[in-house]
Amino acid sequence: MLRTLEIRDLLIIDHLDLQFYPGLNVLTGETGAGKSILLDSLGFVLGWRGRADLVRQGAAQGEVIAVFDLPSDHPAHIVLKEAGLPNDEELILRRVNTAEGRKTAWVNDRRTSGETLRALSETLVELHGQHDDRGLLNPTGHRALLDSYAAHPDLQAQVRAAWRARSAAGTALAEKRAALEAARAEEEFLRHAAEELDQLDPQPGEDAALDQRRRMMQAAERIRDDVARALAALGPDGAEGASGDALRWLEGVVDQAGEMLEAPIAALGRALIELGEAQSGVETALDHLRFDATELELAEERLFAIRALARKHGVAADDLADLAARFRVQIQALDAGAEDLAASEAAVREAEAAYNKAAQSLSAARRTAATQLDTAITSELAPLKLDRAVFQTDIAPADPGPDGVDAVTFTVATNPGATAGPLNRIASGGELSRFLLAMKVCLTRGVSGLTLIFDEIDRGVGGATADAVGRRLAALADDGQVLVVTHSPQVAARGAHHWQVSKRVEGDMTLSTVAPLSDLMRVDEIARMLAGDTLTDEARAAARALLAG
Repeated sequence: MLRTLEIRDLLIIDHLDLQFYPGLNVLTGETGAGKSILLDSLGFVLGWRGRADLVRQGAAQGEVIAVFDLPSDHPAHIVLKEAGLPNDEELILRRVNTAEGRKTAWVNDRRTSGETLRALSETLVELHGQHDDRGLLNPTGHRALLDSYAAHPDLQAQVRAAWRARSAAGTALAEKRAALEAARAEEEFLRHAAEELDQLDPQPGEDAALDQRRRMMQAAERIRDDVARALAALGPDGAEGASGDALRWLEGVVDQAGEMLEAPIAALGRALIELGEAQSGVETALDHLRFDATELELAEERLFAIRALARKHGVAADDLADLAARFRVQIQALDAGAEDLAASEAAVREAEAAYNKAAQSLSAARRTAATQLDTAITSELAPLKLDRAVFQTDIAPADPGPDGVDAVTFTVATNPGATAGPLNRIASGGELSRFLLAMKVCLTRGVSGLTLIFDEIDRGVGGATADAVGRRLAALADDGQVLVVTHSPQVAARGAHHWQVSKRVEGDMTLSTVAPLSDLMRVDEIARMLAGDTLTDEARAAARALLAG
């Protein structure tokens, strides 16, 4: 509910501080007094797109502050939470417009965007008039209005969930088809490459091992003869034999030579041991250097084959085994593709069947609600002097979507037998106002926390019809808050709270002001609306009669 509205330096308003109340709040005044400026100002603070030249002439900036009371279950709390804004039972909106056109907005003293203001405004205020294009006259919103009236959120949630499942199944099927088509386009290559890799069967680390073995065999060809000669030089015909002979000769004369040969004999013994170890090591090396030329050829062929495959597939040689495994997986998927695709197609059919079932249930509920809504609105039309008019909610097939398979349009025929059509094409200005009012009375039942604003919705009607409009507005305000800008004394008399909008001239500047009216002042204002500027006793008596209702 809108509690206060403070306006500074906008258009012809220097400063207004207004307090509004639950029930029917009416604003009256002469044409041009500034009633529409109040709505422009409220629209500005709510982020609505409007006129650009709002700042009062000579002022540096204009400012509007609106304070709303939010019940604990008000939908604005969700918007505030999603936007990360302070969230309490009181909502303070503030917006500033500089003379240069720069706009800045705050929500509960936190800077915010115009987009967030507009999201909040949808939960706070509805504006209706003969040129209403934000709700009732816009067919794109009729389905949502019917669903709100029907109050079947569970059915809507089921349809949305079924639509998401249907979309997910369709996406999965499309991806599998694309993957299968791509795999089939490369099937010949995949099968050939996998067979080639399986035949070679390269192992991680094999490239380095083969390269090392190849290098060793290539080196063996060059050094084996020298190693063999070294072994011969160390053997019985070489150093070992000569050292052994020397040791025997010395041992044969050691008894005659005495101690002077003991050290050389010991050294020769140690040398023979070392020579034996050297000979054994050289023999082992010579064994390793023995190879078959065919073995070198085979090692080189395998090494070159591994490296050629690595270059062909653009991977490291050690990654060929992993590549072969991936190819095998792709071939298995290709072989199982038809079966897997059939399963996905079955899942799509199942999801479509579930969606169709949920959508048909929602459609049936909508048709039932449409009949109830048509009956309810028809009952509201008679008191508004539209008893010959026919209102009908038309439900036609629409493309499937998250909200079902229905297109909803509110239509009207102003006379029996006349062709029904959209409200804004069939009804005249006065009729349109009353249709909108009747629809709003029915569509807002049970809706709380929303401030409804009617801008001269009673234009073009008078007498008993205007009185009926006033009574319906008063009934609409019983459980909430309604603001009405009106020129009708019958409507003004039904208000629970009454403000007069007027102009004054200070120096060379025209300013607008809004003043709450006492009971006595209301009599004079309604008398003015009945009789014009000249107030007579008869006009005041008529005004009192209207107020007495």
